[in-house]
Amino acid sequence: MNKAKPNELRPEYHREDLGPGVRGKYFESYRKGTNLVLLSPDVAKAFPTEDAVNDALRSLIDIALKSTGRTRRSNGRTKKLRVG
Repeated sequence: MNKAKPNELRPEYHREDLGPGVRGKYFESYRKGTNLVLLSPDVAKAFPTEDAVNDALRSLIDIALKSTGRTRRSNGRTKKLRVG
């Protein structure tokens, strides 16, 4: 059975150094299951909307899958050639 951890900060940490906590700050995005990514300004010009980014990434995934010869069901292993 695990020991109960004390509800205290380590001695090297001070509560006032951590700043104010905001209850529920990330709750909505966590609930939605979103994955936020910050685009560089030059990339944002080329892909101004969420749909544009998603479409481009899906196309890239399709191209990558086709160029490697793998399918979504492939495990990446190649069959060994039998000699003899």
